[in-house]
Amino acid sequence: MTRPILAAIDTAAFEHNLAKIRGLAPESKIWCVIKARAYGHGLEAALRGLGSTDGFAVLDLEDARFLRDHGWQGRILLLEGLFHENELSLAHELTCDVVIHCENQVTWLEGFEVQPHSRMNVFLKMNTGMNRLGFKPDAYRTAFHRLHAAGYHMHHMTHFANADQLNRSPTVDEQLESFHLGIDGLPGSTSYGNSATVLWHRNTLGDWVRPGVILYGVSPTGIYSDIEHSGLKPVMSLASEIIAIQDLAIGDRVGYGGIYEASEPMRIGIVACGYADGYPRHAKEGSPVWVSDPTMKNGGMICPIVGRISMDMLTIDLRGVPNAQIGTNVELWGKHVPVDVLAHHSGTIGYELICAVAPRVPVKII
Repeated sequence: MTRPILAAIDTAAFEHNLAKIRGLAPESKIWCVIKARAYGHGLEAALRGLGSTDGFAVLDLEDARFLRDHGWQGRILLLEGLFHENELSLAHELTCDVVIHCENQVTWLEGFEVQPHSRMNVFLKMNTGMNRLGFKPDAYRTAFHRLHAAGYHMHHMTHFANADQLNRSPTVDEQLESFHLGIDGLPGSTSYGNSATVLWHRNTLGDWVRPGVILYGVSPTGIYSDIEHSGLKPVMSLASEIIAIQDLAIGDRVGYGGIYEASEPMRIGIVACGYADGYPRHAKEGSPVWVSDPTMKNGGMICPIVGRISMDMLTIDLRGVPNAQIGTNVELWGKHVPVDVLAHHSGTIGYELICAVAPRVPVKII
């Protein structure tokens, strides 16, 4: 029998979340961002669940090739453009749209020999305060005119640094003002709305929005209460089983370092999941694990972690679930334990956890 841990990917939740985003941004087209193996969910599942999107945004050409090989005929955006000049031919063959954010990329495109009618779509990126990628506004227009003169189909892009926070500079309004001044009078569609913008700045979405983490039912801020009433559904559930039970006496300690000491007689369950599966080793004592119990009103309850997370196991307090036994199902995150809640207990954000599920964890697409 195989180890009972499983990551289940719910494609119906993907469809639901995409529909929610369309409702929030009805005037915009959508790039579904599926970089980092679709935030750990897998490109196959993303293609199944998000196939009604207007386009997919990926990080590299291998992801673009996967989409084409699996039948996707719509638009594909390379979010960081080309990393080397020799990638141009493949990007053109795969009919990708490209983000252009630096001088080298402009030069590569200018020298690329191709028929004018088959020039790629270019989303030229402006640095309006994020200070990662893109041209500062004063250099932006020069780059635009060079690529426009070379026959490329030009569009405009920027990225907000603080759409998930209020009154932190640069604000969305400050960046948007700089962006609009920079593109004033230049033709082309716009793209700047990320997940947080779609949720909380719906008057500033642009022609194309680029939702990422909300497609997966995870909060852009890392705080679950910020999306609790948004109607978004978690796409990934990480589940396992109790593989052993120990009865503790007063004073017994649990796990490496014995950091947890039983204050009364109690039962603990050992769950087949640890940091080698992608569960955060630094999850604090008391972090929630949902334990199934069909006799309970809600079908189970939250039990707290006790002791340290091991490579392959973690331990939970079963005092609240007297019917739990070896083989009882548990959820590490998903519908009952939002990944953002576990991330908060672990000093990180939900993004990191869903992206870091280990390759050894089996995945099932529902």
